[in-house]
Amino acid sequence: MGLTIGVDIGGTKIAAGVVDEEGTILSTHKVPTPGTPEEIVDAIASAVEGARAGHDIVGVGIGAAGYVNRQRSEVYFAPNIHWRNEPLKEKVEARVGLPVVVENDANAAAWGEYKFGAGKGHRNVICITLGTGLGGGVIIGNKLRRGHFGVAAEFGHIRMVPDGLLCGCGSQGCWEQYASGRALVRYAKQRANATPEQAQTLLSLGDGTPEGIEGKHVSMAARQGDRVAVDSYRELARWVGAGLADLASLFDPSAFIVGGGLSDEGELVLGPIRKSYRRWLVGGNWRPVADVLGAQLGNKAGLVGAADLAREPDPIM
Repeated sequence: MGLTIGVDIGGTKIAAGVVDEEGTILSTHKVPTPGTPEEIVDAIASAVEGARAGHDIVGVGIGAAGYVNRQRSEVYFAPNIHWRNEPLKEKVEARVGLPVVVENDANAAAWGEYKFGAGKGHRNVICITLGTGLGGGVIIGNKLRRGHFGVAAEFGHIRMVPDGLLCGCGSQGCWEQYASGRALVRYAKQRANATPEQAQTLLSLGDGTPEGIEGKHVSMAARQGDRVAVDSYRELARWVGAGLADLASLFDPSAFIVGGGLSDEGELVLGPIRKSYRRWLVGGNWRPVADVLGAQLGNKAGLVGAADLAREPDPIM
């Protein structure tokens, strides 16, 4: 099928990479993420042109945060970029002169992990990405399942708590309000405020106050055994595991893959997630239990997955 380019649109930078059929990145080019939708199209084109130099490219896959239509051409809605019914495929194709497909970024990362990372050897995999928010992807029967309109697997916005915490999507009680990087920091601040004597290491990494705690401080303190930091990770894991148990009832996968920035902490977070998952899994003592695996590709998963999905046939056919 030849070489393709994957594009990962981040909050501060847009990365494009040439990827071969084995999932190996051969070259990359990065540009800053600008502020307006039209400038972002220009930046995507610039990143693609920078990466493709010296390579014969057959297509481009773009991972975009937001709701992407089933035809992989239009972004219905993006929360962090003012894209509303944005014909991204058409615009980028006109700039780069190559076939383009647009994928939800969590779907792209899920496909990358399934094809080249922790999901190798599995046919039925559910992926979640634990970062600032919570995303996901569904691979059933070796196929990425996007749903009828293309917007399936928005797991972060499953309502876990009726009338719970207000979410940025406008709803209340969404899963990502309890299982995400933002949630982890909130747990740490609340606990440090209530029991500062148990958060000395954590507090020392910031400005000495609960309000000054950041995500990086929680992970650093947890590695040093800070009680509040460790308990905050356990609370996060409790919610993640409970959600995975619900997804097991829906999809019955052979494996869950946990990616995103929080998965970089390895067993600090994965061990408690497995424990919580088994605790909440219906009939867990008498049924096969899916593996809960850490992602292997790190922040490359989205780029690699988007590039590989550019080789996939039109899912409408």
